[in-house]
Amino acid sequence: MYELMDHTEVINRLLARYGVKFGIYKNQVFKEQLFPFDAIPRIIPKVEFDYLEKGLKQRVDALNQFILDIYGKKKILKDKVIPEDFIYSSPGYLPECEGIVPPRGIYSHISGIDLVQGKDQTWYILEDNLRVPSGASYPMIARNLCRRADPEIFRRFHIEDNRNYATILKATMDHVNTGGINVILTPGRYNAAYFEHSYLAEKAGAVLAMNSDLVVKGDYLYFKDYTGRDQKVGALYRRISDDYLDPMTFKEESLIGVPHLMDVYRKNNVAILNAPGNGVADDKGIYYFVPKMIQYYLGEEPILNNAPTYLPFYEEDRKYVLENLHKLVIKDVAEAGGYGVVFGSDLSQEELEKYKEIMKKESRRFIAQEVIDFLDIEIEDGGEIVPRKADLRAFVLSGENTVVWKSGLTRFSRNPDSFVVNSSQGGGFKDTWVLSR
Repeated sequence: MYELMDHTEVINRLLARYGVKFGIYKNQVFKEQLFPFDAIPRIIPKVEFDYLEKGLKQRVDALNQFILDIYGKKKILKDKVIPEDFIYSSPGYLPECEGIVPPRGIYSHISGIDLVQGKDQTWYILEDNLRVPSGASYPMIARNLCRRADPEIFRRFHIEDNRNYATILKATMDHVNTGGINVILTPGRYNAAYFEHSYLAEKAGAVLAMNSDLVVKGDYLYFKDYTGRDQKVGALYRRISDDYLDPMTFKEESLIGVPHLMDVYRKNNVAILNAPGNGVADDKGIYYFVPKMIQYYLGEEPILNNAPTYLPFYEEDRKYVLENLHKLVIKDVAEAGGYGVVFGSDLSQEELEKYKEIMKKESRRFIAQEVIDFLDIEIEDGGEIVPRKADLRAFVLSGENTVVWKSGLTRFSRNPDSFVVNSSQGGGFKDTWVLSR
């Protein structure tokens, strides 16, 4: 597998040529940057991935039942498994979605679950991304380029083929399609993941559209093709956030949404992937309760562990956090992309005291976690092989069945002293080889 290192530079040049970049807004300026690829693959043995697969299916099935319950009968609140005010104070909870049951009752069709492996070989779930998780396209195209660069290596190793992601995605969209074409809604090329939008549309045989290509007429959503003909849309894989999805329901200043889209959705005349309102389940505070959800909805013990987590919302946890803040990780529940993550060990005494005061006043705003000593994986840096921290984003697709893609996005930190691996924070990525035997 180390032979692929000889092709790293060429592969990165090709990725740049194909537009495999990551865009970020910083100081109100949009900048595109390469998402650096490291050719040394992460290898996951079959028996290990089989275990992850069971745990990921279990987790996503429970999360889907939770969202259905929260916007419906609310049994988990009535049974006091989760505090009611904790749900309604979540920034991801949308009262506009109350009473809506999406086609086939599925809310999170494409789930991006972030895991890390500790040095004791134990896997921990770090985050559940159920709104607009991105990243599947990067290992797809990287694997394709690696195959072209050195086809022989893929004959020697027994590796699961990751080219089936688009097939799984299409089957997921088809399963919930209410009658019509499949469309991927993009806000345009200045979006951070625009490459992925266009790549997945091409591979899954879906139409790539901006909001100006879509119109609501009567009770249905239509795509206006280049001839001016209207085609009915049955499934809309939206790659924009809830707030901007429909200016008639959410932010009225949105210029990238589709007016009256939610009216069509409420009538079950279009499937929206992922469903609006999913943010109530991937709130970092709600993460704390997922093991209880698994027990409550499925009657099973969780297969995969959360990272040890504390909720300052609870007095006992708050007391522990305030006493041990210097050795914990602090996460702001409203932030994403590696932002709002602070290591207590990096803070001065004055900064620690400031955080303690904020936590006392805004206890719902934060979670705190024990620092997990990630397993280091090998990357190439300046011609040398060095260890770096890495996570794994696993993709779980919920259609007729819950399917875990036998690949994933491995992101690593290029900073030897950092645990933050997000692309928006300067990290790189590598292919993930799942062995088939």
